[in-house]
Amino acid sequence: MSDLDLPRFTLGRVFTDWGLDPVPFVLTVWIAGVYLVGVVVLRRRGDAWPLGRTLAFVVAGMGSFFFATSSGLARYDTTLISVHMVQHMILSMVVPLSLALGAPVTLALRTLPPAPRRLLLGLLHSWVARILSFPLLTFGLYILSPWALYYSGWYDASLASPFVHEMMHVHLVTVGALFFWPLMGVDPLPGRVGYPFRVLLTVLTLPFHAFLGVTIMGQTTLLGASHYLALREGPMGAWLPDPLDDQHLAGGILWASGDLIGLVFFAVLFVQWVRSSMKEAAREDRRLDLVEARASRSDDQDRRSGHRQGGAA
Repeated sequence: MSDLDLPRFTLGRVFTDWGLDPVPFVLTVWIAGVYLVGVVVLRRRGDAWPLGRTLAFVVAGMGSFFFATSSGLARYDTTLISVHMVQHMILSMVVPLSLALGAPVTLALRTLPPAPRRLLLGLLHSWVARILSFPLLTFGLYILSPWALYYSGWYDASLASPFVHEMMHVHLVTVGALFFWPLMGVDPLPGRVGYPFRVLLTVLTLPFHAFLGVTIMGQTTLLGASHYLALREGPMGAWLPDPLDDQHLAGGILWASGDLIGLVFFAVLFVQWVRSSMKEAAREDRRLDLVEARASRSDDQDRRSGHRQGGAA
């Protein structure tokens, strides 16, 4: 069936109308497969690797990527901008957050042979990595990227070219990863900052998503006008909603989901902050216990020395 003659969109079709796009399929299989090989290598030599990290990377991260690019979302993402917006939020927020929680860099450093491991360490300490992980730069890229997508010729180009469309998916994941990965603080990446600044950057993303969503909801100019109007002149015109109504729905999805996922990320950061504080408190308690034990031994030695000197007198 041609994508120009799709049946009426329903929520059920998101989960039943799957397609096998070669690029996302290969990326999913290879990336998830390499990660699982690393986990197996660790387990075989007797080292532990948290199950939660594996589930975050493979199931939540790569699973969400495959779902967004191969399910009914991908089938209708150039037909309804509201469907595209759901896909956009999964790729730009859910996938990067989940991949970061999987700590793949840490896994690689623990499992790679010496030569590739030295290469990875050199890359992590390079000036390129420091620039690409600079918090203010990644924050700017993250909040400006959606504006550039929808208010330049980029979005129209993605509707007209399958290649540009695929590159848009890669771009959304990449920019999301550059922003969220150092903030998660799980992997030893440059650009990591203290928890107060991480929370501040997270909070600052919320109004930018909201403002863009409200802007799309309120505007009367149709995004991708020539593409969406042409669809309504074909066989799908009988069931397609009014393009502006669909666009306003897309803006609402951007606003609501951006705030929701941002709050989830804020909660994750808060939990990490509490755990880090508890670990720091435990380390400080051990340090104080050690200082106290040393002081006690020193006092005992002084008392014994005093007794010996008194007996000799």
